[in-house]
Amino acid sequence: MKNWSIALVLACALPACVTINIYFPAAAAEKAADKIIDDVWQLKNGAEKPSTNTVEPQ
Repeated sequence: MKNWSIALVLACALPACVTINIYFPAAAAEKAADKIIDDVWQLKNGAEKPSTNTVEPQ
């Protein structure tokens, strides 16, 4: 019975120690954000809506 208790505690504790890290390239994210901001400012100033995607493929 004691072995099952230890096994149960380990089975619950081990998955809790898993961490998933996702890293985004900062330069690409900043470039995309700048492009979106530029597009928004152009729309505010009366320019036509751009017909292309706001994020350029890499």
